[in-house]
Amino acid sequence: MKREDHSVAAPDSAEVRGKRLAISLSGTNLARASDYNQRIVLQAIRLSGETTRIELARQTGLTAPTIANITSRLDELGLIAHLGRKHGGRGQPALRLAVNPDGAFAIGLNVDRDHITLVALDLAGEVRSRVTREVRFALPSDVVAIVGEELDGLLAAGGVDRTRILGIGLARPDDLGGIALPNKPEGYESWSKVDFASLLKEILPWPVHVDNDAAAAALGEAQGVSGHERPSFFYLLISAGLGGGPVIDGSYYRGARMRSGEIGLMPDVGAADPGAVVQDTVSLSAIEERLAQVGRKLDVLEDLLALDPVMATTVDQWIADATRALTGPLVAVSCLLDPDAIVVGGRLPAALIERLCARLDAGLAEVSMPNRVPVHPAQMAAEAPAIGAAILPFLDQLLPSDAILMQAGRSEAN
Repeated sequence: MKREDHSVAAPDSAEVRGKRLAISLSGTNLARASDYNQRIVLQAIRLSGETTRIELARQTGLTAPTIANITSRLDELGLIAHLGRKHGGRGQPALRLAVNPDGAFAIGLNVDRDHITLVALDLAGEVRSRVTREVRFALPSDVVAIVGEELDGLLAAGGVDRTRILGIGLARPDDLGGIALPNKPEGYESWSKVDFASLLKEILPWPVHVDNDAAAAALGEAQGVSGHERPSFFYLLISAGLGGGPVIDGSYYRGARMRSGEIGLMPDVGAADPGAVVQDTVSLSAIEERLAQVGRKLDVLEDLLALDPVMATTVDQWIADATRALTGPLVAVSCLLDPDAIVVGGRLPAALIERLCARLDAGLAEVSMPNRVPVHPAQMAAEAPAIGAAILPFLDQLLPSDAILMQAGRSEAN
């Protein structure tokens, strides 16, 4: 099996950053928010559930007049809502503020060699609707057709206002068409020449942000509940290949050459095959190959939980081999990065991810290291790359994109 390249591509729309967010959020002419203080305040409101201007000033270090100006703009834009007055203190009751979930939306699309997933995400970070098509080696024309067939239903199911869609986030493995896998159809290499924005512009008339699937999944985890509990973690994405992503202090770290997190391409020194790398063992493709060798076909991923003794034995051995293959690289991650946790996600059934995490956690505990890094299942669902991709338009236009920073001393030129 050819090694999968999980290098990270920067979002295609980086050149449009820095323009001011206009009062209108309609259509494809959406302007960008350049005021970082405004992004910080909106993020503070999103993370708090509900808050007040006094609490925002205390949290961000901005002055009361600055907070008043920013929240007034956010209110005009329809990005926040008033929840009434907060009673119980001295003086005038404070006005309670919360994010307006319907204030903006984004669509996340994950294109991989064994599935296509679409999600609709609102400004509060909730998945409003989702759909997954289990399809092997979809060609570019197949992706266009499937997205076209599913889009209207996705938006209707989520109650999504098209005029308030900020953009499309698209997550895909790097070298999508280049990896050598059994049953790969002729012409699949054409993905290497595809520009996703051009491919999808007729059916998705919004800005398209493209990123690596592991990077998108890690970004999504960083923006979720676990990201705030564990600001630094290393994300493992088990898909058709194996990807990784380091998040440090709430920010995804891409590296000097945009190649961080390449754990799947690290040498598997304990493997029987010379030159093997970790993803030769730790991937859905590897599981499927093992099952084929014992006469079992993987029709749906839930089959991995089947009581068939042959399949169960094969899966048990895969977990043991995956633990062996990952232990050395994760020792390196633990010692070099000292993250709060190692987080495992992907399309494996949750029960198998939990089993693998338990084995990895126990294996790392047996290694003499200066620090003890726990291993946890990811908080996000199997659609993590699509959900993380949907966050990209929000980061590009509305939210602080380098880190969730709530410290005093920021510029107050508003």
